[in-house]
Amino acid sequence: MAIPRAARTQRRTRIQEEKEEQILEAALDVFSAHGFRGSTIDQIAEVAGMSKPNLLYYFRTKDAMHRALIDRVLFTWLEPLRAFDADGNPESEIRSYIRRKLEMARDFPRESRLFANEVLQGAPHIEDELKGPLKSLVDEKAAVIRAWAKAGKIAKCDPYHLIFSIWSTTQHYADFDVQVRAVLGQEHSGVGRFEDAARYLEKLFVDGLMIGGKEGVPDPSPDAAFSS
Repeated sequence: MAIPRAARTQRRTRIQEEKEEQILEAALDVFSAHGFRGSTIDQIAEVAGMSKPNLLYYFRTKDAMHRALIDRVLFTWLEPLRAFDADGNPESEIRSYIRRKLEMARDFPRESRLFANEVLQGAPHIEDELKGPLKSLVDEKAAVIRAWAKAGKIAKCDPYHLIFSIWSTTQHYADFDVQVRAVLGQEHSGVGRFEDAARYLEKLFVDGLMIGGKEGVPDPSPDAAFSS
């Protein structure tokens, strides 16, 4: 995890912690709007309301600020997947996961766009995390989904593409929020759009996996989901 420059030299005071948060909030605004390459330290300093030298006392480089934010996003973004419980009821677990991901799209849209921008640039700062801890976590939860399918609790499916589908459909409401609100129109584009989305996506995924005795969509290649 990226450590602010001030924290490497001495124990941080409350004021220093507040300044670091002020800088990171400004950096989040700038990075989520312009991406890493399109952002400058001068822009971040202006949004933070402080001089560039003062900002550089806390974070020596643009990369250090970006890295600190990415570390936070990775931890926060994966928390709902970590909570995916193998011993839980599959229907409840999937419903809860969908809702938690939509809540994050609603509450952390800047963080979602920051992460999306990083991945679109080829993930230069987080490739190791994607291939390491993130992959390990997804592998673990994919095994849970396979076990549910083998036990007859859900329909056979490719667990990785199920997880990808939930990611893409829920994060769409953060990354393409302007488009969503424009298409829905003023009458339907309030915060209630997230509840509408939750109900739709729950039905889509839950019914599609034949949970609760519902007939789902046949798997075109059922053996593929269980291949190594």
